[in-house]
Amino acid sequence: MSGSILQSLLTSPWSLVAAIFFLGLSIFVHELGHYLAARWRGVFAPRFSIGFGPKIWGWTDRHGTEWRLSWIPLGGYVALPQLVDMGALEGGELGEEVKLLAPISYLDKVIVSVGGAAFNLLFALLLATVLWWVGEKTPATAQTTTIGHVSRTIDLADGRKVPSPALAAGLQPGDVIRAVDGRTVAVWDDIVQALVMGAGVAADGQRSAVFEIMRDEKPLTITVNPQLATEDKIRRIGISPAGSVIVFAAQSDKTGARAGLRKGDRVETIDGARLHGPGGLDDFFAANATHALRLGVRRADTMFELVLPAGAVGADESALGVEWSTDVLTTHPDPFTQVARQFRGTYRTIWSLVNPHSDIGLSKMSGVVGMVTIFAFAAMSGLVAILSVTVMINVALAVFNLLPVPVLDGGHILFATIAKLRGRPLPFNIVASVQFTFVVVLLLMMVYVNVNDARRIVRDNRPAAEAKPAAPEAPAAAPAPTKP
Repeated sequence: MSGSILQSLLTSPWSLVAAIFFLGLSIFVHELGHYLAARWRGVFAPRFSIGFGPKIWGWTDRHGTEWRLSWIPLGGYVALPQLVDMGALEGGELGEEVKLLAPISYLDKVIVSVGGAAFNLLFALLLATVLWWVGEKTPATAQTTTIGHVSRTIDLADGRKVPSPALAAGLQPGDVIRAVDGRTVAVWDDIVQALVMGAGVAADGQRSAVFEIMRDEKPLTITVNPQLATEDKIRRIGISPAGSVIVFAAQSDKTGARAGLRKGDRVETIDGARLHGPGGLDDFFAANATHALRLGVRRADTMFELVLPAGAVGADESALGVEWSTDVLTTHPDPFTQVARQFRGTYRTIWSLVNPHSDIGLSKMSGVVGMVTIFAFAAMSGLVAILSVTVMINVALAVFNLLPVPVLDGGHILFATIAKLRGRPLPFNIVASVQFTFVVVLLLMMVYVNVNDARRIVRDNRPAAEAKPAAPEAPAAAPAPTKP
């Protein structure tokens, strides 16, 4: 999300509306799962709320359930006093009559607790089926695991330039990456996630990542020492994917067009060296400051050479007047593959959060503010993009809410299981104390990640002259649970 995020969002208000709608829909689906599971098992649900705290608006249906919107937009809940009484967090006491309700069985507690996650997964599968049928347009560079460019240097989090870890380790353009740290990779994002979420540490204390590659049809294993780069301090090694380099547009009054570049031209070589991917343009253009460049260009079925005079690119490439693109593919991944990929991403996020050797912490996670921003940017790209993000968010909601943490659905199952094993209910004061403690902890965590989301937006909204290099791909979004 480089550039002026606030400006982009403000110039596209409907993207914010779409973001809030799809995030709210995901929360509604989760809570609907709990509600319908409760109705099925005969469990009383006196309240269904989107948001927490005092209500803004509400109405009561013929089953005695109050449907409401509440003031604190940090998720939602279905009040289930026979499962757990959350009291003030859920907008106040429910009344004396709920204390007269009969206890429910262990199976009922598990089914009602799992209902929300189950509905999120079903919703994700439904949307993934739509995406499978429609197809997703993605850059060809996103569908490869072949290295297109190895940077000479990378910028560290403190602003220093250091030699690229990939170059130092011996990775080369054309290498096909098969696995990172023993995990098979199928697309470029798998490589990014494996690096960002990595927790490898070498014997000398340096961060490490083991790459299994194919070079000239021969398998090789190369250990790379990632560095923390960008303001978000994430692991980077200085590689970018292979792919075609295509002229998307060339301004007629700029040096690129005057040199002969036209829309649709494919640049295949520069100074006789093969251009493996778009990332290689940076190094070549830096060289243009001192000497002319010979571009090997393919136009239709004809290959010819153009010359860019020294200094044609300019300090920020604006003098060149060329917009670049790459081939775009339409993919049709099946629904189960889509959901499984998002599940793996969520699992890796959780594992990275608890792994002491990982560089991923709460500061890297996204709360409600970050999720709305992600949804909004997806909405700018179209319906397919926002459906893809919705699949990701629903899988994450399902997994995070089933963690065995008090207050979350998994915590309810944990308490119910302990009570089942000991043959009698847990003391109410103990359950209430633990629940309250974790409510406070989770609320503080959610405030923390949302403040960090806001700081990132403000940082990325700085004028270009003040801003540091934009952050690359971030870890998979870790949405806040539907219950704080």
